[in-house]
Order: sequence, then C-alpha cells, then structure tokens
Amino acid sequence: MTTQRSFKARVRARMEKTGESYTTARRHLINRTVEPTTASIAASPPAPTGPTAAAAAAQTERIADDLIRARTGSGWAEWFAVLDAASATEWTHTRIARHLTTEHEVPGWWAQTITVGYEQARGLRAPGQRRGGGFEASASRTVAVPAVRLFEAFADETARARWLPDVEVRVRTATAPRSFRADWAGGPTRIVVGIDAVGESKARVNVLHEKLTAAEQAAELKAYWRDRLAALKALLETDGDHR
Repeated sequence: MTTQRSFKARVRARMEKTGESYTTARRHLINRTVEPTTASIAASPPAPTGPTAAAAAAQTERIADDLIRARTGSGWAEWFAVLDAASATEWTHTRIARHLTTEHEVPGWWAQTITVGYEQARGLRAPGQRRGGGFEASASRTVAVPAVRLFEAFADETARARWLPDVEVRVRTATAPRSFRADWAGGPTRIVVGIDAVGESKARVNVLHEKLTAAEQAAELKAYWRDRLAALKALLETDGDHR
C-alpha cells in the first residue's frame, strides 16, 4: 500500500510539472522505472528499441511466442515489425486488428491478441487498459478435454455452477464450441470467452472481462479468473479420468 501511494504521488507531481493527464504521466513513469527480471526477459519476445522498450519488456504475462507463432505463422517480434512498417501506431485498435485479419489472414481472436500486445509494447495503452480509457482483465488456460466440453462448462448453467458458483451470469450469445458472451453479476461488466481446439482432446480457453473502471478492479478480476480457470481445469480433467 505504501509503495502504491508513493507511486501515485510521483504521478501527480509529474502532472503538475508537465501538464500531462494522469494516464500519460503514469505511463511515462512506468516506462522509466520498469527493470524486467531475467525470467521476464527469457519468457518475452525480443524487446523493441526506442522509448517503448521498457513497456514491451514489462509484458511478462504476454502469451508465449511459440504459441503465437503456431497459431498465426509469426512470433511477436515479427508481427511488431509488420505493424511498425505499416505505421500502425497511428491507427485505431479496430483498424490494426482488421489489417491483421484481412491482409495477413490472422484469425479474429489472435488478431485481437496481437493488436493488444502491440499497443502495450508501443505505449498506446497500459497493461489491462483499453485504448481511450477503461480497463479489462484476461486469463487463459489449456485443459485436456475437447473444445466442446470446455464450451459446455460455460454455456450449461448446471455445469457452470460447479466451478463458478454464486455468480449471476446473463448469457448474451453462445456459439458452440468457440465463443460465449455474458453480462456479469447483474452489473455493467461482461465476459467474452474464446475457446480454441488444440488437437482432438485438448483445448485452450481465454476469458476477457470487459468494461472495468479501474486498474485495481482489473487486477482483482485477473487473479479471480486465474483461480476459477484453475478450478475448471481440475474439475474437467478429474471428470475425464473417471470416464
């Protein structure tokens, strides 16, 4: 708590000195002070040179380079180079994702993933923050069950209650076995779930919790979804062992 207060005080001091917004001042301080650990560097793609290098290196939770390459044909550094060559830092989020989909045939969810990683690496948004403000939380897990079983764990109310109890979920759309969208807990936030088959007996689930209002809320929900997806994995894989 003391560290957080100290950092906020530094942000406000910079705001008074430079006239920057809170978000801009915060980003500059993060970029100046982050020193990635050896483990972070090993897990992340090569960091770009220039003023956004620290922001890129700070992305320790970015999806692994080998998984991005397997799903899209290129790794993080190659996609960043492609987007830099197109001057994508001047584009909106939608335009970047559409360019990846239409010009490079990147599947929709992976185009969004690359777009977010690129925006964070180039300082266009802080981790967990959407372009233009607002926050979101994400988590993912690979589970040793077919994609259809992962989908049912979200879409079927009884199955969902086994690992996501005591939460009101109002389904908006559900497209088997690939996507699930729902309003969350009767409030303004919502979840977007993508399911990607990894062979016949394994699948990866990605949860994005949208329309959050603060970085603290995003951090709490990120931890929450990590815990819940771990519980889901244990439940489904244990059920599979008994079949």
